[in-house]
Amino acid sequence: MIDPSSPPSSHPQTSELAGVGVPLFWPMVAAARLAERGLDLYATNLKFLAEEAKIHGELRPQLATQNEVQLDLRTMKFRSYSSAQASGIPTIVIAPYAGHSAMIADYRHGQSLMETLRDHGIRRVFLTDWKSATDDMKDLEIDQYLAELIVCVDDVGGRVNLVGLCQGGWMAAMLAARFPSKVAMLVLAGAPIDTDAGNGPVKRMAHAYPISFYEELVALGGGLMRGEFMLQGWKNMHPEEHYVQSHIDLYEHIDDPKFVEKEEAFESWYENPIDLPGRWYLQAITALFKENRLAKGSFVALGRLLNLKAIACPSFLLAGEADDITTREQVFNAEKYIGTAEANIEKKLVPGGHIGLFMGARNLRETWPQIARWICDKGDSHRA
Repeated sequence: MIDPSSPPSSHPQTSELAGVGVPLFWPMVAAARLAERGLDLYATNLKFLAEEAKIHGELRPQLATQNEVQLDLRTMKFRSYSSAQASGIPTIVIAPYAGHSAMIADYRHGQSLMETLRDHGIRRVFLTDWKSATDDMKDLEIDQYLAELIVCVDDVGGRVNLVGLCQGGWMAAMLAARFPSKVAMLVLAGAPIDTDAGNGPVKRMAHAYPISFYEELVALGGGLMRGEFMLQGWKNMHPEEHYVQSHIDLYEHIDDPKFVEKEEAFESWYENPIDLPGRWYLQAITALFKENRLAKGSFVALGRLLNLKAIACPSFLLAGEADDITTREQVFNAEKYIGTAEANIEKKLVPGGHIGLFMGARNLRETWPQIARWICDKGDSHRA
């Protein structure tokens, strides 16, 4: 093997590399040239470094399925994935607003929740594509986000099915409790409704650190909860996976186009977090995760005390067996608090972790079609 640190005269193949100097500024071109000369290790290394640079500096999240922006609001772009001339009760997917974009619900062709719902009978379907908070949004509260959700509901007819993903689930539950006549059916997927339940790391962290810790993070972000801070925290929950194994996996599969394509799709979403309003974030930490006010019936939204018993519509609760972001208990305990009759509550525990609930190939193939059929059978959103 050539030692690149030794002088040129000691390199028997230096002449072979003479024309590679300029292309080294473009690692992929250089990798091809090196591979032609049989220097596969160097070629692999350069391809790996170029891909790492692309993943961590160039890729941006992109929604996979064709859609139209129905409303461009301060907090979100409200996107329609509806079929032409579709009728019936519309379904709104409320994406998580917890540091990542709505790409989690529209990941890639053949692996998209929005695509799955539409392909299995839900013809009028919409998505909340939350915007990253800017400096002028730092003082927005949960009320402002609920108010704009109601604008979306009224814009599509005033009565909807809600599919709440993770944090989007407790916003869906708030909306259903505050305006029960506007919600026909409710799906809570990986949604922390009873935040005192279970023993996940998010619950432990919320209670272990004083509110001053979170206030300092917001102050450090200039009044915003920076997505990069949250990304660091998520990675530190599984440091070996994110700081070691993911890089090893990429290196070992750098010559596998399908693996690289999948990695780019995931990392374009994961490595590009969005910022949250500081006041919104501190309100959620204090009222929901430290004090569990939504489950306890002491949370005030849009001027009213919320009582989950007001939710009487058919409800579907979905949790992951290995979910350590939102434990199954936090999801399934919703059954104790909502007013829906037991016969109209469906519960399903599926293999896998948190992210896999929404973008995992197996759940999109097996679980979400079942949920779509449930919505169609219980409601009339399947009519076109």
